[in-house]
Amino acid sequence: MRYSGLKVLAEGLRGNRGWTQAWREPEPRKEYDIVLIGGGGHGLSTAYYLARNHGLRNIAVLEKGWIGGGNVGRNTTIVRSNYFLPGNQEFYGLSLRLWEGLEADLNYNVMFSQRGLLNLFHSDGQRDAFARRGNAMVNAGDDGVLLDREGVRRLVPYLDFDNARFPIHGGLLHARGGTARHDAVAWGYARGADSRGVDIVQNCEVTGIRVENGAVRGVETTRGAIAARKVGIVVAGRSSQVAAMAGLRLPIESHVLQAFVTEGLKPVINHVIAFGMGHFYISQSDKGGLVFGGDLDFHASYAQRGNLPMAEHVMEAGMTLMPMIGRARVLRSWGGIMDMSPDGSPIIDRTPIDGLYLNAGWCYGGFKAVPASGWCFAHLLATDQPHEAAARYRLDRFREGRLIDEEGTGSQHNLH
Repeated sequence: MRYSGLKVLAEGLRGNRGWTQAWREPEPRKEYDIVLIGGGGHGLSTAYYLARNHGLRNIAVLEKGWIGGGNVGRNTTIVRSNYFLPGNQEFYGLSLRLWEGLEADLNYNVMFSQRGLLNLFHSDGQRDAFARRGNAMVNAGDDGVLLDREGVRRLVPYLDFDNARFPIHGGLLHARGGTARHDAVAWGYARGADSRGVDIVQNCEVTGIRVENGAVRGVETTRGAIAARKVGIVVAGRSSQVAAMAGLRLPIESHVLQAFVTEGLKPVINHVIAFGMGHFYISQSDKGGLVFGGDLDFHASYAQRGNLPMAEHVMEAGMTLMPMIGRARVLRSWGGIMDMSPDGSPIIDRTPIDGLYLNAGWCYGGFKAVPASGWCFAHLLATDQPHEAAARYRLDRFREGRLIDEEGTGSQHNLH
């Protein structure tokens, strides 16, 4: 079924009795050409692009829970391409371009809103750093405009510009950045992959990876053994645990990142705003809730929940930036498990085991990377060659010292 405004109108007149399932609930088959472990945004987008770009159909996506229940539904929905270093610039530029055509491609409303991302600066040193970053963004084909204090005030007059400790001196505006509805992205890719013949198997936990003579042969699951010629690990914060099933040790630590949402308020924040002197970022959802987050909890954990000291830390940063937020009531919070790499940049590569592939290490960049991650990982799985936009995301770069040290947007390895 194709979705359209006319279809919505017609179904409304018929009592909405004609809608069909967005995707099937298949039983897992005994064998597939490719098995993807992980049914989050990255796994589903990989399956979709394997079918769309490469014509492959005999694919299974195995998800231990339900679609939308992992990290893809546990983030702050921000989409951006404001990276500084070669390697990341090409990749996130590709991702943003894919975001801009995603709804038409999937025939699904992911509520993508290019409301603009504003990174504030509070010192001369920060201004110079943002000027360099903005120039790098423009040179890479993205957009960036350096604003002075009054330029920022015209956009967001409700901030505390004269805070005694952190006065606002200006900001870097990335106008093509914005937000998308996180779980809708998963649903859209799931629907698209399913319509092209991919089996999406929920409530199917992988308990082992079968390796014989240095080559992968399939996986063991709670719903039986499944044979496969190729297996892709796409499980975000669980990457180290799943890779260990195949005897691999990854350069990844898993940490909890909390997010919060307030009660619904009248429209007040038209952009995504990032506080330069505290790791705090905020936007307003279409329902009116203020969605915000901050630093990692800074202790290794696989728990999808946070802790009160970090919640207090994030609230303090919010109050420093915009004191009016203190009058809003927080409705709920959640935690996502971040797979933190040593250099703050991801891994999309083959592993030393023949037929076993890895997509991991997304740090803070996982959600915004979903389209390009799937595009590039699908290319690797289908051709055994890295996509040019992800050519630097090799696993062996940590051993050989070819790091992509994207400080300020990735992990902070001195703190974990």
